[in-house]
Amino acid sequence: MGRKEVFMGKAKFGIFGDGKEVAQIAMAKVFRPGDWRSGYYRDQTFMFAVGELTLQQYFAQLYAHTSVEAEPATAGRMMNGHFATRSLQSDGSWRDLTQIHNSSADISPTAGQMPRLVGLAYASKLYRHNPALRFLTTFSDNGNEIAFGTIGNASTAEGLFFEAINAAGVLQIPMLTSVWDDGYGISVPNEYQMVKGDISKLLAGLQRTDNEPGYEIFVVRGWDYPALCETYREAARLCREEHVPVLVHVTEMTQPQGHSTSGSHARYKSRERLDWEAEHDCLRRMREWLLDNALASPSELDDIDKGAKEAVRLARMDAWNAFGQDMKGDYEEALHLMEKASHEVDHESRQQAQIRTVRETLAKTINPIRSDAVVAVKQVLRTLRFEAVPTRQSLQAWLERVLAENHERYSSHVVSQSAESALRVTEIKPVYDDTSPWVDGREVLRACFNEALARDPRVFAIGEDVGRIGDVNQAFAGLQEKYGELRVTDTGIREATIIGQGIGAALRGLRPIAEIQYLDYLIYALPTLSDDLACLQYRTRGGQKAPLIVRTRGHRLEGVWHSGSPMGMILHGLRGIHVLVPRNMTQAAGFYNTVLKSDDPALIVECLNGYRLKEQLPANIGECCVPLGQPEVLRAGQDVTVVTYGAMCRIVTEAAEQLAVIGIECEVIDVQTLLPFDVRHTIVESVKRTNRVLFADEDMPGGASAYMMQQVLEGQGAYRWLDSPPRSLTAKPHRPAYTTDGDYFSKPSVEDVFDAVYTMVQEIDPRRFPALY
Repeated sequence: MGRKEVFMGKAKFGIFGDGKEVAQIAMAKVFRPGDWRSGYYRDQTFMFAVGELTLQQYFAQLYAHTSVEAEPATAGRMMNGHFATRSLQSDGSWRDLTQIHNSSADISPTAGQMPRLVGLAYASKLYRHNPALRFLTTFSDNGNEIAFGTIGNASTAEGLFFEAINAAGVLQIPMLTSVWDDGYGISVPNEYQMVKGDISKLLAGLQRTDNEPGYEIFVVRGWDYPALCETYREAARLCREEHVPVLVHVTEMTQPQGHSTSGSHARYKSRERLDWEAEHDCLRRMREWLLDNALASPSELDDIDKGAKEAVRLARMDAWNAFGQDMKGDYEEALHLMEKASHEVDHESRQQAQIRTVRETLAKTINPIRSDAVVAVKQVLRTLRFEAVPTRQSLQAWLERVLAENHERYSSHVVSQSAESALRVTEIKPVYDDTSPWVDGREVLRACFNEALARDPRVFAIGEDVGRIGDVNQAFAGLQEKYGELRVTDTGIREATIIGQGIGAALRGLRPIAEIQYLDYLIYALPTLSDDLACLQYRTRGGQKAPLIVRTRGHRLEGVWHSGSPMGMILHGLRGIHVLVPRNMTQAAGFYNTVLKSDDPALIVECLNGYRLKEQLPANIGECCVPLGQPEVLRAGQDVTVVTYGAMCRIVTEAAEQLAVIGIECEVIDVQTLLPFDVRHTIVESVKRTNRVLFADEDMPGGASAYMMQQVLEGQGAYRWLDSPPRSLTAKPHRPAYTTDGDYFSKPSVEDVFDAVYTMVQEIDPRRFPALY
């Protein structure tokens, strides 16, 4: 029926879980309240079976009903088959997750669910082995929860799958991964996907032994209901009781409707294969099993089939009616206002004819949607642009209201809207006294992390070299020894699952700090950050949150892969994650304190070359908070505004002092955070005074400097105050070269800043500032 709705034009796209039903019923039998699912778009039967999806909700998602009540998984923001339960109350506070059959929010990228799955299982290990977490009874029952993962056979060829499977085996966590194997990845068969065409054979070396930990691996056919039930009983027992990771390879599955509504599987499957699939369809084989074992009669099963079809038909009809009713009021009001407007203009005028044509077209539209009415109203308002008719204002009011409501429907919850939003955390300035020592920047961070770990048992840090040696720059030095391996933990070299480990743990109420050793290596984790973490609140419309802090270090240091600053890539790929770019470690500490008070995810990019620079240690290092979206003026001036961030702040400030010697006064502004950006419009106020602006950073041309320029000139309207063209100063359009000279000629230097500002001023007063070179 869902497929027919798409072909009839009532839904845009359909993807379904036919052929996977019986295995999902068996898995659902061992899935308890408090457990978690991290799966993909074939799991509809499982969601029905655990009671977290109704038939009407299923069709509401197919139609993209934007009501959270009608479609609680995504509120119409994702295509059908993308499931999620609501972990949060309407105000953004946590529900009791131990009472829910939890499903983390699905994403479309194949194997993208696997890194998060590691984190969901890892949280159970922390809840079981860290006694300080026992008070969090609404998040875990002593770590007895299993993280159930599902993935298609072809998607196991993805690198994320192998990285996640390896990580879970190393960690020995209760992760139960089911591979739904129907032999194909769309049209491509298994022999093109993995060695031996069989994922369980390929992973056989992971099988645990009496002497070595590893996986328990099961292979079971997808139409054999008794074997499936027995397999999942034992798999869940091992996972839940012993925290042994398990792989269940479910073979001989089918996909009778093909990949999706975009095409038929008859295009790429032989007649023999199609006949085999018909014979081994799991519902047909289960019916045979029920009859063979006298568990039901043919008439009883026929009645069940008939009743099920009628229930689906009624649910489909109810969902469609509710979907239409939700839009009906705006649609009818638009028609009414257009009719009124047509009577208010001159009779038989061109305007009247145009309005009536637009109205008639809208009225005849089959299954009209919200945008149809908006398009029509805009067309009528264009026609009325010179007409002083009363209904024009009513149409304008209708349009303003509807656009605002649709902004809420389709553009809300990019970041947290709760009382714990990072944007609501107030500033607490650092406090210094006569005893405040000057220390290396790394020691400022160490003091901050020490306070955070002592203050909140939910906080833990993971990453390469974070534990035993206290990270490569020593900001966690000695803290593993003080707080234990569960709080400050080394990981393997596996950036994507470091992030996934953090996402899953944050989904379950913990406060992870996940370290990516260098900003250049964030690219390994970019799909997980972008596809999963950044859009989590958005794609669930505030139904789930994962307040993960991603700690990394970047900007200038040495060489191609240890001095990158790809901020443009980050800004455009990670909307939904706050991007914080502190100029020193005191500011970084303030950001850590701020985001730890909030329920937003954040990326904090520390300055690579700042760990051994001296800073004064605040007396309130555990309490000081830097507000987000509020730039700081580092140096006042009236000639040119220079906007920058991060490691460039020292370079720009030094250049400004040199420029002052020859009579040019720069106002130096540290934006501090790129997302959010200058929420109070501080920068435009500076430009109003200087009438000139330079945007300087270490990204390539067109990157973060262009973003800042757009935010200030367009977003803040600063173009009106300029007497000179705005300028940007960036790194060269290539990766930074090795050695001091490589850095000097690849990235902006003090001399580059000096020359850029001097040139801007020279254009205004060439006699006072003649050409230098």
